[in-house]
Amino acid sequence: MQMGRLIAVLMLLLINSISAQNNIIQSKQLKNKTFNAKVIRIIDGDTMEILYQKSPIKIRLAHIDCPEKKNHQPFGTQAKKALSDLCFGQQVTVKSQKPDRYGRLVAVVINAKKQIVNQEMIKLGMAWHFTKYSDDETYANLEVKARKQKVGLWQEHYPTPPWNWRKAK
Repeated sequence: MQMGRLIAVLMLLLINSISAQNNIIQSKQLKNKTFNAKVIRIIDGDTMEILYQKSPIKIRLAHIDCPEKKNHQPFGTQAKKALSDLCFGQQVTVKSQKPDRYGRLVAVVINAKKQIVNQEMIKLGMAWHFTKYSDDETYANLEVKARKQKVGLWQEHYPTPPWNWRKAK
């Protein structure tokens, strides 16, 4: 009985490893491409999974960083819901850049309403402009506006940016 369980666990680990490798390979092949895909899963406020040519691919939204859901950062759950409301189940246009260090394809996503999802997350006060990886003034200006309007996470007096939250955890 124990040997059977061990074999089952090893098989699952092998399948997961192969799946992760396929995602990295596909992410590299899709670098700097524009394509359409269906959003099949929302992982958190700035990460989703799409189905492209019958293969799931993880997408990390470019230019933004959202509160962490995993470590219970304030507004983490709301950011995930906001992203879901903007694009879950939809055919979207993906304007890819390159894979990040985790193999996720960094991209700008445009939803069925022709909204730039990355920018909408900042407008809703559900994301920071991720200046470590982006110098795009559009995102900087959208964040300034959201702060002034005190929408979403900007309702808090001193919201902690996710990059500082991750360091503290």
